[in-house]
Amino acid sequence: MTDTHVKFHSPPSDIKLTDGFIDIWLGKLDQPDETIQSLMKSLSNSEINRAVKYRLDRDKNRFIVGRGILRDIIGRYLNMEPHVINFQYGKFGKPYLPDSYSDKKIKFNLAHSRGIAIYAFVSEKEIGVDVECVREMPDVDYIADSFFSSPEVSALRSVSEDQKQEAFFNCWTRKEAYIKALGDGLTHSLDQFSVSLIPGEEPKILEIKNSPNPEKWSLRAFKTEDNYIAAVAVENCKRDMRFWKWKQ
Repeated sequence: MTDTHVKFHSPPSDIKLTDGFIDIWLGKLDQPDETIQSLMKSLSNSEINRAVKYRLDRDKNRFIVGRGILRDIIGRYLNMEPHVINFQYGKFGKPYLPDSYSDKKIKFNLAHSRGIAIYAFVSEKEIGVDVECVREMPDVDYIADSFFSSPEVSALRSVSEDQKQEAFFNCWTRKEAYIKALGDGLTHSLDQFSVSLIPGEEPKILEIKNSPNPEKWSLRAFKTEDNYIAAVAVENCKRDMRFWKWKQ
């Protein structure tokens, strides 16, 4: 899938996560007070404790909404009440569901940028997602030199100035999605693998140092409303994507 604009649809009331699809959900993090309070009731004590540590009400409310939406979506897939869902966490904090919750072994990941969140779900395969609002960043070359691989730096320098911001965020989201799929956090150096980044080219992991099979991972990329770019990394998966918009 190339980096094209996609449309998010209202999900069916009896939505199921099937083996043939990757489900992508869009959630708006800035919600009215009644929605925030409703979603907060589904959070665990540890999630509420995390929320109250935010200094700004906006950030606290966005965390509550983001986690509440995640619980609501998983509850729909599993036909469970959101508040009874228990997450477990990997070594670097990646949340996951115990195998006992479903024979489908639902895997998921989430990312947010400013006022939106993107959620990615698939059965059995490891998955990571990232999203960024495309914006003017005068220091893209410095950031690329500091964190990107040599092939990525060369590719970024090859694009025209009017494509540079998009190319930069293509690279950043794809790299972050892959690292999040691995669950390694920032322990995995960003310059140890290379992704495609030129606008219009197929999203792909081009090289992983010390790995003979980068094709084990597939990359998907898309654009959403208000100039957001997102990327999804999935382990050995050729499934189609479905796009849903969350509404309580």
